[in-house]
Amino acid sequence: MTCAACVSRVERALRAVPGVVSASVNLATERATVGILDDGAAATALLVAAIERTGYDARVVPPGGPDAASVQRRASADRFDRWHVAIAAMLSAPLLLPMLAMPFGWHLMVPAVVQFALATPVQFWLGARFYRAGWRALAAGAGNMDLLVAIGTTAAWGLSVWNWLSAPAGAMPELYFEASAVVITLVLLGKWLEGRARRGTAFALRSLRALAPERARLLRDGGEIEVPIASVAPGDTVLVRPGERVAVDGEVVAGASEIDESLVTGESLPVAVKPGDAVVGGALNGNGLLQVRATHAAADGTLEQIARLVEHAQASKAPIQRIVDRVAEWFVPVVVLIALGTGVGWALAGAAVDVAVLRAVAVLVIACPCALGLATPAALVAGTGAAARAGILIRDAVALESAAAIGVVAFDKTGTLTMGRPTLLAHERFGTDPGEVLALGAALQKDSGHVLARALIEAAPAAGALATDVVASPGLGVEGHVGARHLALGSLRFVEGRAVEVGAARGWLEGQQAAGRTVSLLADLTSLRVVGAFAFADAARPSARATVAALQAAGVHTVLLTGDHAASAAALARQVGIEDIRASLLPADKLRIVHELAAQYGPVAMVGDGINDAPALAAADLGMAMGGGTDVAAAAAGIVLLRSEPWAVVAALDIARRTRRRIRLNLVLATVYNLAGVPLAAFGVLTPVIAGAAMAASSVSVVTSALLLARWRPASPPKSLIVK
Repeated sequence: MTCAACVSRVERALRAVPGVVSASVNLATERATVGILDDGAAATALLVAAIERTGYDARVVPPGGPDAASVQRRASADRFDRWHVAIAAMLSAPLLLPMLAMPFGWHLMVPAVVQFALATPVQFWLGARFYRAGWRALAAGAGNMDLLVAIGTTAAWGLSVWNWLSAPAGAMPELYFEASAVVITLVLLGKWLEGRARRGTAFALRSLRALAPERARLLRDGGEIEVPIASVAPGDTVLVRPGERVAVDGEVVAGASEIDESLVTGESLPVAVKPGDAVVGGALNGNGLLQVRATHAAADGTLEQIARLVEHAQASKAPIQRIVDRVAEWFVPVVVLIALGTGVGWALAGAAVDVAVLRAVAVLVIACPCALGLATPAALVAGTGAAARAGILIRDAVALESAAAIGVVAFDKTGTLTMGRPTLLAHERFGTDPGEVLALGAALQKDSGHVLARALIEAAPAAGALATDVVASPGLGVEGHVGARHLALGSLRFVEGRAVEVGAARGWLEGQQAAGRTVSLLADLTSLRVVGAFAFADAARPSARATVAALQAAGVHTVLLTGDHAASAAALARQVGIEDIRASLLPADKLRIVHELAAQYGPVAMVGDGINDAPALAAADLGMAMGGGTDVAAAAAGIVLLRSEPWAVVAALDIARRTRRRIRLNLVLATVYNLAGVPLAAFGVLTPVIAGAAMAASSVSVVTSALLLARWRPASPPKSLIVK
């Protein structure tokens, strides 16, 4: 594909296939993402056939990215294009040099027959791609950049041949072979440079997948065997030697070491691991020998999931790009009409036929919408790639555009602004042995993934009682049977909702809450009395205060939304600098408040990590899920922050704003170029050669502008605001 008009043509062809519900084509990545009702091989074949009817080749991208054959084809095509550019330049140089020498009084014009011999191979051999693509576009009832180049250069070449053959004997006719040859050479050069630049935007993705080792060492039947990474199945035990990369996601079953997980977290400091700790495929092992039990196949691991998310984001379209694509549908026909009008106008004004044709040719060449088609996708690919390297996964272009316009950020508390690892600081009994209170509470929470449950289980005796008929109420608590006792464990609202008498526990509860601690009550639902209570505390994440300060300095309102009680929420809010606090919230309350904040402050970003945050994450203009949270939260979010630090929110909004600014700058450059270039060409200020050079330069400049985003690195939080 060469321009935005190509994108529109392929999308129309795909949407015409029965069963297609959506189709989005990205010029920068040369990918089509299609939503279909039937995912069988027959449906895929129909999609490929539809694309081929528009004049393009198409292949299905296999899992794990392009295969070796595709990479080889791309490399071969790059070499092929490079040789074409070199040959075209050598043939065009003798035609262009006399023009450059003329201002210095040097007359080096070569004979007409030599000009014809040099220009014709460029026009019809090296430029054959423009005829083929232009004809296919015309046959499909559309136009594209190739059609404009083919029409314009053919007119210049044909006019030169006519003038040469019709000139009187001995006369030197007006020839424009250099215009046709040089324009094609410049367009070929521009497309080659543009292609190299576009391929550079995918460097982050290639680097990411390259982190996965190709083979793994399995421990099987008391021995060690080496197998391809694709052969590792969940449950296999993989040996990871010092200095090697972990083959697949898994759990350490033997050994201890330090591993570098910067590919996932963006954090360069190594992490100590021991038996029971989870490790990520692709992470670099330190100086210890590890045995890792695989929990996922390589195709389902974190590394491949990250790559797929980046691919999806790069293949998606920003809303503004859809407007560009619609404009492109009528852009080429309008340009052809303007070119015809230019030629006719100059002829009616008394200009010679050759002058009128050259003015029309210049309009056709300068108007090629290459830069317009690349402005948005090139910036999007570069921006999402830079974000991925920093541990920020932007799911799609809509999320990126939303992130750039956020007016308020709502934070969950536990696991988001806090470490998410609260500890049990105190517990009290009310008519029960304290040891029994711990055992009963741990039994109810045994299968829970809640952070308070983990803290309680860690503090309880190693061997506890077993609970049955356990039912969890998200955001409130759990109830079940431990032996013959029917128990409930949760918030004050949870136990009071079951008609439990709080009694003497209320004073202890209020004292702990005043200290900013979270309290859970253990109630006997048979006697309807509180029999125990637990107080937990969770430390703020180091970058929490710096994050809030940076957002507020940027004019973004910050809010704390938590299911915790008001005193605990207020204690954390004072520590991190948030004044707007909404506490004791259920998931439905968070959802409601997100809508209220949107009405008051504009686009809302919700940052959370738990299942109870999922409704608010989905309802917000932008959901940001912390990487250490649940899969449900990540699925509901538009951006996944692989680093479990709030500062990643600041970095995500920063790269989003920079990417949107770059998109707008590129669109302005491309639009101004076309709007200014067409009238200049129509009025004779630009020759076809200059127009061709400008057109090629505009495409390269837009892609180069986008690639500046690849240099982005997230800033570090101010040390003075780090929470110790």
